[in-house]
Amino acid sequence: MDIEVPTRDPRTFSEIKRERKHLLELETVLFTVYYPSSLGSRHGMAPDRDKTWSRATWVSRPRIEVVKGYGKFSGLPDWAIIPFADRKGMTTAFTKIPAWRNAKIAGHWPSDQNSREGGYSIKNKAGKPPPGETAYSSICGEFPSYGFVVVAIEHRDGSGPRTFINRPNTDVKDSRNPSSDQDQGFSRMDYVFPKDNAYDTSPANEKGLDRDLRAAQIKLRLAEIEEVYHVMTLIHAGRGDEVSTVNLCCESSSSPTNRGGSSCGLIGVDWSSWTSRFHLEQVTMLGHSFGAATTVEVLRFHDRFKYVRQGIIYDIWGAAIQPPADDPKHRINTPLLGINSEAFMYWPDNFECLMKLCKEAKEHDAIVWLMTVRGSIHISQSDFSILYPPIASLVLKMTVNPRRALDLNINASLEFLKLVMPKRISAMNRGTDEGLLDVEKLEKIPSRRRPAEEWTGYRLRIPHEFAVRLMPWWVWRRIAKKKRAEGKIIPRDPKGKVLTGLQDLERGDEIWMQVAPTKEELEKHGLGHIGLGADTSDNDENGDGMVEPSGNEGKAKGDTPTIEQGYMERG
Repeated sequence: MDIEVPTRDPRTFSEIKRERKHLLELETVLFTVYYPSSLGSRHGMAPDRDKTWSRATWVSRPRIEVVKGYGKFSGLPDWAIIPFADRKGMTTAFTKIPAWRNAKIAGHWPSDQNSREGGYSIKNKAGKPPPGETAYSSICGEFPSYGFVVVAIEHRDGSGPRTFINRPNTDVKDSRNPSSDQDQGFSRMDYVFPKDNAYDTSPANEKGLDRDLRAAQIKLRLAEIEEVYHVMTLIHAGRGDEVSTVNLCCESSSSPTNRGGSSCGLIGVDWSSWTSRFHLEQVTMLGHSFGAATTVEVLRFHDRFKYVRQGIIYDIWGAAIQPPADDPKHRINTPLLGINSEAFMYWPDNFECLMKLCKEAKEHDAIVWLMTVRGSIHISQSDFSILYPPIASLVLKMTVNPRRALDLNINASLEFLKLVMPKRISAMNRGTDEGLLDVEKLEKIPSRRRPAEEWTGYRLRIPHEFAVRLMPWWVWRRIAKKKRAEGKIIPRDPKGKVLTGLQDLERGDEIWMQVAPTKEELEKHGLGHIGLGADTSDNDENGDGMVEPSGNEGKAKGDTPTIEQGYMERG
């Protein structure tokens, strides 16, 4: 379901201006709700009484304008980027998300087994993500298949390539766009490049971060989260009709000026079936990159976000983490799971920020895990690596299978939630238990595949890459056959297909653990019976379950074998 509604208290954030107008304004909130759908979805009459059930495209409407936003963000001219929105273009412009719009919410419990273990899982998800959030449709759509309701927020803070804001009052003039848009009832927000420091996100940027802008963006994001939670409380209370009445995310004859919505809007949604159907007091906050930095602030504001009980951070952008307030209560004290890409692990300053964050949580009686998915890059936790695997592999040097990278992120998250959420909720979590939280903690940070300094954070380095890529197909087949003969577990998809990558690791060797709770910490939280936890007797000099960052991650050589050496050892 796509929902855009006016906020209760429209306002501006910070004194940052462009063309003498406030840059960051809160007028409406736009979000997509993914949820388990009822049995029989996509069969029979569609919710909007159309004979055909509709699915969302990966590129949101208006497609050409959204693609232009991506072009502006990446520095490409319109003539080079518009083919991505052409029906005849060989791109993902018309790739559809496996989600049916406005399907009825599930009225049954998940089975005792998930789809990978022989049972079924609920795979239908409702709605499409708004501009920018399409990048995470795989993750947002996967969690509902395990019984979760996912709310994906489209932030209107200038951190995404392009988003459209539909105005509830068309008489109000746009403070950011030309008059051509003012009279159409909507405004446009593109990515905001900081003045005199356009690439403050780059690890090699000597000027550092534009802290004023990033802090203001996080303040706006926190306000958006509060507004979205309020809307979800209305839906939970059986007042979904009120939400539908003011919904602006719909293109129809009654609202011809609205942008970004589908023609069906919220038509056909059975709001009565949503009453008291999801939990409001056991919310998990999850974010990637800048969103992970936002998650940190949500977890620190305990009194403001009392309903958030645990957090998951994917490949956090450490520079955007706000300095903790002087108030000692403004610290993380809830369970935390961090999952890094290998490319970000080799960014020394970023990794140091993350380790400080884990230490903060541990010092305030929280259980913390931090792991790295080997062979992954920053976009491995998004749809881009699946949609554009040649770019991810050839340009960014990703070696893990893109689907396997997402599986590892999702399965580790499900294992984490199964441990930290109440049993009445976690009992319905049918995620595959691969023992990812039970991996032994590292003694030191691996460094073999750190790239050259100018590529820090962007890509990996593949030793002997030319020889590895030219390896004949029959050699790959021989390696896989030998693995099966030795009884080794090879990752596969639900259909049994081997998830091959440039570096095929066995299950159990696909992640590195940098931070884990000690056995004493688990026992303190009533989890001592599960057999997890860092062994503080041998490989933990400080006894705190944390690897010691040196600040020189990746500069040493010879501590891990190359891909080529691994092939040679296996014959």
